[in-house]
Amino acid sequence: MPQTASARLTPTTLLLLLIPPLMWAGNAVVGRLMQGVVPPVTLNFLRWVLAFAILLPMAAWVLRPGSGMWPHWRRFALLGLLGVGMYNSLQYMALKTSTPLNVTLVASSIPVWMLIMGRVFYGVPISRRAALGAFMSLCGVVVVIARGDPAGLLAVQLVPGDLLVLMAALAWAWYSWLLARPPAHEPTAIKADWAAFLLAQMVFGLVWSAAFTAGEWLTLPARPAGDSAIQWGWPLVAGLVFVAVGPSLLAYRSWGAAVARVGPATASVFSNLTPLFAALMSATLLREPPQLYHLAGFVLIVGGILVSSRR
Repeated sequence: MPQTASARLTPTTLLLLLIPPLMWAGNAVVGRLMQGVVPPVTLNFLRWVLAFAILLPMAAWVLRPGSGMWPHWRRFALLGLLGVGMYNSLQYMALKTSTPLNVTLVASSIPVWMLIMGRVFYGVPISRRAALGAFMSLCGVVVVIARGDPAGLLAVQLVPGDLLVLMAALAWAWYSWLLARPPAHEPTAIKADWAAFLLAQMVFGLVWSAAFTAGEWLTLPARPAGDSAIQWGWPLVAGLVFVAVGPSLLAYRSWGAAVARVGPATASVFSNLTPLFAALMSATLLREPPQLYHLAGFVLIVGGILVSSRR
């Protein structure tokens, strides 16, 4: 008989489950620290350039004409747009006006948007329990966006970062559905190799990200002569190395291995540790302690996801 998910939570599996939310929380905190050091969309582009260079020796074969990637370039171009070009660019832009805790809390509502998107675009039915869970999670998002102040919500006092991270959550929900519903003719060799599958997305994602970066630089305000928009130095180098290796590669690989061991339902529960880790890191590194409304939003979002995923 196959083992249950709980029986398979060995120390190695627990480590694989804890690495992704820790890296994702660190990504939000580093993105906040990089404000004023490098423009946000440029940060995303540099991150993926470095990650591409690290991953290339492991999966360079996917770039060859006969690898199977090029006949399916439209799929990989769309995955690259959503997962590489848009998601983290929007998150880094959101961190200009929002805190890492706010960003990770709103982003943790992604399973709810997946539920709604699955019903609207893929015809997947929503049970009453799932609908209740979705409502709870959306209430949690509203609490965080309103910062616990109903009057603020009625006055629609939103910061741009809240809207940007909502757009990022929608982009990732669509990206996740594209992964969950692959075409029958997707190249088997690429699908079976995590490095090749990620590199195929990066190839096109870097093109999108380069285009977005060019647009960002065209709209940057004029600066005095000799004053660069990028503050080159060890803080930027350290931040780039972290976001390229940790959230981009280590978290991706650990998440895939963990889901293979315990399944997506159990893994999704651990992903909700991201706001908790972000709160601890923000209080320590940014001196941005969590507020009571963060706790209320966290309880509603995680509670809603748990209600939705229970059998």
